[in-house]
Amino acid sequence: MSRLTIIVAATKSNGIGQNGTLPWRLPKEMAYFARATANAPEGSSNAVIMGRNTWESIPVKFRPLKNRSNIVVSRNASYDVGSAKLESGLQAAIKRMNYEKNARGFIIGGASLYAESLALTPSSAVGFVDRILLTRIVSPAFDECDVFMPDFLGGTSEWKRATHDALEAWVGFEVAEGVQTENGIEYEFQMWVREP
Repeated sequence: MSRLTIIVAATKSNGIGQNGTLPWRLPKEMAYFARATANAPEGSSNAVIMGRNTWESIPVKFRPLKNRSNIVVSRNASYDVGSAKLESGLQAAIKRMNYEKNARGFIIGGASLYAESLALTPSSAVGFVDRILLTRIVSPAFDECDVFMPDFLGGTSEWKRATHDALEAWVGFEVAEGVQTENGIEYEFQMWVREP
């Protein structure tokens, strides 16, 4: 069973997108995303698993994401993903990630893949999400968001917020602590974990 990590930037109401794009522009947060998902032991690489809409939201000049195995999930078997890999569903994508022996697997969007991956149980043969790297957008509220990730904290105590030191130890580099301000937007880097 693979341990999977969701990486996402979300508002307090779990908004993650608007009109097919991110409602905020945060270069330092994007640099954190890139470093966290690409940082792998020497001689190996990580996998990023995404849905078609997430793939299409990445500017063409940045596709596929460098230094990572890009796996795109789409039911359209003839969908062109260039040099990335195409799989028909989440479980097939996780199996490919395992076959390629990627160091870590990240679910990077969108909402339906977040929901499907969070629904995997520890007894799942393919994988289980045991970690969420959450960039919590503190303010403004971005009430115009029209895409949301599931409320993984909703009424359950299975998820625990890790310490900042644990976050840095896991990603393998120094991460800004506390609420950050960039382009007038306040956000905080968080890590949430659960046991299988």
